[in-house]
Amino acid sequence: MRKVKSARKLGRTATHRKATLASLSTQLLLHKRIETTEAKAKEASRYVEKIITKAKDGTVHAQRIIFRKIRDKAAIRELFEDIVGKVADRNGGYTRVVKLAPRYGDAAKMAVLELVDYTEAPMDAPKQAKQDRSKRVRGSKKAVTAPEKSEAVESAENETAASEKE
Repeated sequence: MRKVKSARKLGRTATHRKATLASLSTQLLLHKRIETTEAKAKEASRYVEKIITKAKDGTVHAQRIIFRKIRDKAAIRELFEDIVGKVADRNGGYTRVVKLAPRYGDAAKMAVLELVDYTEAPMDAPKQAKQDRSKRVRGSKKAVTAPEKSEAVESAENETAASEKE
């Protein structure tokens, strides 16, 4: 009888999978946001959630346990100094997986894995007014009046005129 295993194999051996998840979680802790395939993002999310929950203890023992999984001092320092402080009141759900368009080369499902408390609201860019068709389309039917001179041409003409007067 087939037993359903909860973890994804990601097409790797056990040691390669362990190294991949450790690498993804290290980069997530350092950069707060990574782009990867959807399956890796979901699996790394589970991996990082457990690490952050363990780090909330704040003990030396917790640091040693986490250091077994993530072998990067900068990532662990970032985790214990910055990330744990921001997620102290949260009971899980430290990461978010946002699906993206498929990758161009092989059409793999892509996603962004990010820490929830570090997402920034997108900046509202001022909307540009729709450009006039005569300026957008070359050879448009609208009659274009005399072509406008560029500022550089005008300044050069002004300088030559001023030198002729002298």
